[in-house]
Amino acid sequence: MFERIITVSGKPGLYRLISSGRNMFVVEAIDATHKRMPVYNSDKIVMLDDIAIYTDTEEVPLRSVFAAIYEKENAVLPFDLKMSTPEELVAYFESVMPDYDRERVYLTHIKKMYTWYNILVENCVTDFTLPEEAEEVKEAE
Repeated sequence: MFERIITVSGKPGLYRLISSGRNMFVVEAIDATHKRMPVYNSDKIVMLDDIAIYTDTEEVPLRSVFAAIYEKENAVLPFDLKMSTPEELVAYFESVMPDYDRERVYLTHIKKMYTWYNILVENCVTDFTLPEEAEEVKEAE
């Protein structure tokens, strides 16, 4: 499920890729509206699976960061994103990812990540395991 979630530049929220055509994609909003719309090749589309967070040693996939937050909270974030101070947002992120690269990960990135996380959890998209990890679990069983 996580592999088919995208963000579209200039459009708020997250979208699920439904189908693709010759010059466009059909996407569905991941919120209560489930509104479908076309997204064209000229739009900037980024798969959430392709996003990573810089750390001091490597790049950590966004889904791993979401998995760490979900493991810590097991639900939506414990604070109101709009009412929290920048210091509180950064402090919480440091508790989840203590070795993130402070020079390349900005407050705007952290806020966007929290927004996306809340959208996913509120809409029951909580399987943040990597595909390789899911296969290992199935083989172990």
